[in-house]
Amino acid sequence: MPPRDPIKIVIAVVFTVYFLWCAYAPENAFFTHLINLPIHEAGHVLFRIFGEFIGIAGGSLLQILVPIVFFGYFVYYKKPFSAAIVLFWVGNNFLDVYVYANDAQIMQLPLLSGLTGAEGGFHDWNYLLTETGLLEKTRLIAKLLRFTGTLITVAAAVGAFVYATKGEEIVSEIEL
Repeated sequence: MPPRDPIKIVIAVVFTVYFLWCAYAPENAFFTHLINLPIHEAGHVLFRIFGEFIGIAGGSLLQILVPIVFFGYFVYYKKPFSAAIVLFWVGNNFLDVYVYANDAQIMQLPLLSGLTGAEGGFHDWNYLLTETGLLEKTRLIAKLLRFTGTLITVAAAVGAFVYATKGEEIVSEIEL
C-alpha cells in the first residue's frame, strides 16, 4: 500500500474544491483576486521600461509569471506536491486574467480608479486588444484564457492527489 499523507490529502481536497469553483465561476474568485491584484499592478511598473504596450501587458504577464516561477522552483527541488499546489495558483491567474480580458469590449468591471472602463477608467485589455486589432476577437481570446486556466487547475488537482497519496515513491520512479 502506498504511503498516504492525510494532511496533504485534506489540502488537496480543499484546494481542488476551491479552485474548481473558481474555474466554474472565475468572476466570483474575490479572495484570490486580492492576492493576484498587487502582483498585476507591480507588473505594470516593472515592465514599463519596455514601453507603453509592454508596460500595460506586463500586469497580466507578471500575474501569470510569478506563480510559474514558484512552480518551477518546486519542480527543480523535487517537491512535487508543493508544485501541484502552486499549479492551482497558475491556473487561477489565467482565470483571473480571463475575467479582465473578457470585459475588454463592454468594460463594466470596476477598476482600481473606482470607475469602469466605460466610465473613463483605463482598461488594460481594451487597450491591448484595440492596439493589436483584436478587439472583435475578445470572446475567443477570453475563452482560450479560461480553457487554459481550467486545464491547468484540473492538472493541479490530479497532481495534488497523486502526490498526496503516492508521495515520494512516484518521484523515484520518474527519475529512473
